[in-house]
Amino acid sequence: MTRRRWIADEVSSNHAALTGDHADHLIRVLRAQVGQDFDIATGASIRRGRITSIADNRVEFDLAEEISVTDPVQITLLLAVFKFDRMEWAIEKCTELGVTRIIPVIARRTDSHLAAASKKRVERWQRIARQASEQSRRASPPEITDPIKLADALNLSAALKIVLSESENQTQLRDTVNPDTANGEIILAIGPEGGWTEDELKSFHQAAWTSASLGNTILRAETAAIAATAIVVSTLSSR
Repeated sequence: MTRRRWIADEVSSNHAALTGDHADHLIRVLRAQVGQDFDIATGASIRRGRITSIADNRVEFDLAEEISVTDPVQITLLLAVFKFDRMEWAIEKCTELGVTRIIPVIARRTDSHLAAASKKRVERWQRIARQASEQSRRASPPEITDPIKLADALNLSAALKIVLSESENQTQLRDTVNPDTANGEIILAIGPEGGWTEDELKSFHQAAWTSASLGNTILRAETAAIAATAIVVSTLSSR
């Protein structure tokens, strides 16, 4: 049976602990017992952990051997801020698929109220990503940064930078990601509801981003983020 994986809140040598609500879920929902084994992500590695004590809001583990894991594909998602419930769904699913960094972006068509409130949502987004990482047995959650303006994101460095555009009618996303040449980090830029403006797309082009399409249909922002991530992960996993 595949062991459940947890991301440790505290690590010291050969010991680790889950604390707070994190531990409470293991205690009350999963009925944790002393002696049970789980995979514990320590930040540096994945190790087998055995529960040694259970108390209110705290579960302690002894750590044993390291478990080998495959290095993830380095994918950054440049995600224009949109309706929070849908954005949270995109963050959860893209985390499960394996993105390594999510950068929320304030775009021209980002609702002003959402833009103003977005910085206060980062902690919640990080919590969602952590839960999704444990669900999908990742070694660590993706980094989720504070929201930034698009102008500050255009010159990010990566081996391949792709902007998803509804107006692109020649290049498909699957054709831009070559497993033999795409070494290093890939950045995917997903626009807000209503898409990128013409001026924003021009700025991407001037900053040497590759424009690509997901096809002829018009997708919601959260659907586009998930579909694009799945395509890139599938393509690069065939290396």
